[in-house]
Amino acid sequence: MSPVKLYYFPRSGPCRGALLAAKQVGVAFDIQMVDLLKKEQFDPEFIKINPQHTVPTLVDGEFTLWDGHAIAMYLVNKYAKDDSLYPRDPKRRAVVDHRLLFDIGVLYARIRDICFPVLFRDETEVTADKIKSLEEALGWVELFLRDNLWVAGSNLTIADTAFLASITSIAAVGYKLNKFTRILDWLGRCEKEVKGWEENRYGAALFGEAVASRLKPGQFM
Repeated sequence: MSPVKLYYFPRSGPCRGALLAAKQVGVAFDIQMVDLLKKEQFDPEFIKINPQHTVPTLVDGEFTLWDGHAIAMYLVNKYAKDDSLYPRDPKRRAVVDHRLLFDIGVLYARIRDICFPVLFRDETEVTADKIKSLEEALGWVELFLRDNLWVAGSNLTIADTAFLASITSIAAVGYKLNKFTRILDWLGRCEKEVKGWEENRYGAALFGEAVASRLKPGQFM
């Protein structure tokens, strides 16, 4: 059987979220690096695999899938020994699904809104409106953690791996999380319990350096 391939760029939060999910499941990947800054996602051979030319992209035999959240769901559904990471119970799964959609549409989207123009449009400042929007999203994460140790309930799920990749990305850029005490406590639990913590931190640091080096000083004071 061919190994599962993951087309991957370590600075990418969605890539790291997918890899974190894979590590919790116990799936070993054949990592294929795609450097977005060098525009390798537009190479004809990669476009044959993923016409949308995005990473992460998974190839499992003859099956191909992209989007980090969809990849995480697939890996649990196919390879996990139990359903703790992505519960089968409809109500518990709905909460995890909500958090994943929140990451796609709100949390990571607002982080991307800050960082993408810096990386690809030569912007050097972050507006107060963007910071306010980010803080609104982080405030909702605080609410998710008000009565729970993890973002979707009492145990670690693929929602946590998605949030971890996103939140460590913006922290690495230089945003201070000091006012979000539940998030800080949750990050401490992640460091102890999430497999692949160090690898994620390394990728987040690369991302943070790439963004911060293009920003004027004092953007997140």
